This record gives sequence, structure tokens and C-alpha cells, in this order.
Amino acid sequence: MNPVALHTIVVTPDSNRPDSASPLTPERQEEFVRLLNGTHALLLRYVMSLVANRHDAEDVMQRASVVMWKRFGTFESGTDFVAWATTVAFYEVKNFQRVTGRSRLEFDDELMQTIAAERAADVRRWSPRMEALEVCVEKLDRAQRALVEVIYTQGVEVGEVARQQGRAPQTIYNQLNFIRRALAECVQRRMAGTAS
Repeated sequence: MNPVALHTIVVTPDSNRPDSASPLTPERQEEFVRLLNGTHALLLRYVMSLVANRHDAEDVMQRASVVMWKRFGTFESGTDFVAWATTVAFYEVKNFQRVTGRSRLEFDDELMQTIAAERAADVRRWSPRMEALEVCVEKLDRAQRALVEVIYTQGVEVGEVARQQGRAPQTIYNQLNFIRRALAECVQRRMAGTAS
């Protein structure tokens, strides 16, 4: 599959000038909310693929959402919202990395745009699988969900979790292996359309 090109818009994240777009009608406001809500998880995954930290990604996504709201008057209804939104998010990621100095690698703009376009294409392909995974995680019992949250979302080390719970690290690894197998089977069933 060819990479999805970034949508062509002019985005100046640091601009102090007011946006020239006219205020949104109630219908356009409703359209924005519907489109953003319907793609938020996908857009967050896209941003996470570029900043590699969930907390930073959520911060960038929040800022990008504000920019999208301000510039939604420039979005043409019926065109590809994800392409438009990932472009806005891309520039917010660049701005975030510049302001915070958190990018460990320095890429030129052309390479960064190529990477971002490929990530946007990847996120589109992963979406059904990730949605299935999210449903399957919700089916885990409370303790299993908590363990997944601590290890994979918060990034707490297995040794630290074991220490906090007064267990051997191997016990935590065994639990994680069991959970991963259960999730993999659940996702496969859902992707095959056999899950209830």
C-alpha cells in the first residue's frame, strides 16, 4: 500500500494572528464534533507513533484538537477528515518537539513528512485491529485490566509492579503472558467475525 500523502493545508501553529475563517454554523460545529469523536482514537495512535509517549501524545492531541476547531472552516465537507486532521496533528507534533526539545533525533522536514505520511497510512490499517483489541481489553477482569494499564499504558516496570504487589517478577510475567494469549485469541476471533 502506498503511503497516504499529507493533506495540503497551511498550518502555522505559532501564529499570533487571528484565524480569518468565519464562525462555524451549528451544523458545522456538530459535524466537527462527530468527525473528531469518530476518529479520536485513530488520531491519538497516529500522534503516539510520532512522539512515543502516551502523556505527551494526549497533550499534543489536545492542542491539535483546538487548532482543528479553529481551522475547521477551512476543511471541505465530504473530503478526507483523517488526512486533514493528521496534517494538523503533524504540525502540532513538530511544534511540541521544537518547544520541549524532546525529539532525540533531528530529521529534515522532508524526511519527517515522509515518516508522518507512512504513519498515517499504518494507523488506518491498524484501526480495525486496534478497535478489536480495545474491546478485548474491556472484556478482561478488573485485575487483569489494571495490570495491562500499569505495564503498557503507564510504563511501570515489571519488577516495580512485583515489588508493589509483594510477588515475584516471574509471577507478573506469567500473568502478562496469559493475558497476551487471551487478548491475541480474542482479537483473532473478532477480526474473523466470530466473536459475539
